[in-house]
Amino acid sequence: MKAYNVAVVGATGAVGKEMMHVLEERNFPVNELIPLALPEDAGKKVLFQGKEYEVQAASPDAFEGVEIALFSAGGGASLELAPEAAKRGAVVVDNSSAFRMDPDTPLVVPEVNPEDCHKHQGIIANPNCSTIQMVAALKPLHDAAKIKRVVVSTYQAVSGSGLAAIEELHQQTKDMIAGEVTQAKVYPYQIAFNALPHIDVFLDNDYTKEEMKMIDETKKIMGDDTIKVTATTVRIPVIRAHSESVNIETEKHLSPDEARALLAKAPGIQVIDDPANLKYPLALDAEGQGDVLVGRIRQDFSIENGLNMWVVADNLLKGAALNAVQIAEYLIAHNLA
Repeated sequence: MKAYNVAVVGATGAVGKEMMHVLEERNFPVNELIPLALPEDAGKKVLFQGKEYEVQAASPDAFEGVEIALFSAGGGASLELAPEAAKRGAVVVDNSSAFRMDPDTPLVVPEVNPEDCHKHQGIIANPNCSTIQMVAALKPLHDAAKIKRVVVSTYQAVSGSGLAAIEELHQQTKDMIAGEVTQAKVYPYQIAFNALPHIDVFLDNDYTKEEMKMIDETKKIMGDDTIKVTATTVRIPVIRAHSESVNIETEKHLSPDEARALLAKAPGIQVIDDPANLKYPLALDAEGQGDVLVGRIRQDFSIENGLNMWVVADNLLKGAALNAVQIAEYLIAHNLA
């Protein structure tokens, strides 16, 4: 099998480190690893396959000879550098929001719309973490009964905001237990022992940017603009793994048992749904798992064809690093890189 020169942009961040871990764990055919980061992190060391690498500053010239570039360094870096990488022959899988709604850039979840990879013009966008896990659960139900409407409320881990947010939650928790005053720097309010109905910035329509990402990205990934979506996104004091309460309305009737059967055989899904024995997906169960966990599947009796479900996934894995690597795997399997 051919081996590829792979750049990881943002190699010192939480998702970048996870990307390298996933590449190693899945035996991705790496010929040469090129760890890159913003200039302030250049010179730091990272480990890959037992070897220490020095992180280089991300610049256009750093992509010479790179065949696959996994980006996780923020939208600004992606807008500046992803086209430069593509110009030099790399296929970019970008984890930021920079290109997601660009009509010429595929937005891909491999279990949902892998065929969109064939349309790439050098850049493929990795969707928002909360969108990825939801559409993975929606896809088999949409194929069977056509989803008309989705109402989702998310309960998102602080790791979605990066390492500084994790450290802030740790420190605030210690301060609270010690009876000391907490400080909020990453979030506008204390996150420890709290829930913040505010992820990303507020827009003119009073939704947050995170909520609109879920609304717009779902339609693009599912390839169906007729699906109505509304979202409320909430940050909670969990380190890792996002949870979602998802309500759907379908054109055709689907019983909970039918939905469980469809989800149980869907790729990348685990059904954990035994309420009599208190079995349902937990954030702690999802941490470190590549699958999307689905449970609490039940009829919505307020409408004719409605279902409720609880969807949980590791936001750093399936919600970011793993999905990006799966896209790269699809590219090489279909000679697209």
